Amino acid sequence: MKDTQETPKSSSKKPYSGQSSIDVFAAQCEKCKKWRVIQSEEEFEDIRSKLSEEPFYCNRKSGVSCEDPADIEYDSTRTWVVDKPNMPKTPEGFKRHLVLRRDYSKLDAYYITPEGKKLRSQNEIATILKGNPKYKGISPSDFDFGTPKVMEDTVPVDVPKKVPGSSNKKLKTTKD
Repeated sequence: MKDTQETPKSSSKKPYSGQSSIDVFAAQCEKCKKWRVIQSEEEFEDIRSKLSEEPFYCNRKSGVSCEDPADIEYDSTRTWVVDKPNMPKTPEGFKRHLVLRRDYSKLDAYYITPEGKKLRSQNEIATILKGNPKYKGISPSDFDFGTPKVMEDTVPVDVPKKVPGSSNKKLKTTKD
């Protein structure tokens, strides 16, 4: 990518507002291994960002203990993905957006700016941060494009599996 000092161009495109593939956030108790639903993405990111220093326990949720039933069960009624611990929290105003591929092989990570622009790479992040003084104090290292691992045992059985080394393009056949 070229490093130039040009003014960012405005776009007539509407701000990005697509839906994330994640519909429920949950954390597993370090002691009893039960899953607890986390009420917001922000709270989940706070837990995830400090997981090594502050493991999650049921009593972190008000009025909840290990004696209570799990909020949600790990089973194949939904596709589960497990995020990496200790990832940085998304900077204020930005949104981390995860989209599950059609073949359920992995998720793709994007960041959405406060203005609704979709950022797909560290280079795009660096360009936006460099070109906007309002983002002073935010570093490209505050963004992590790592994605959660799709738990294979929860992927629906009717999803076509991706064959390694193949492409989805149709092959032309020739007549002799």
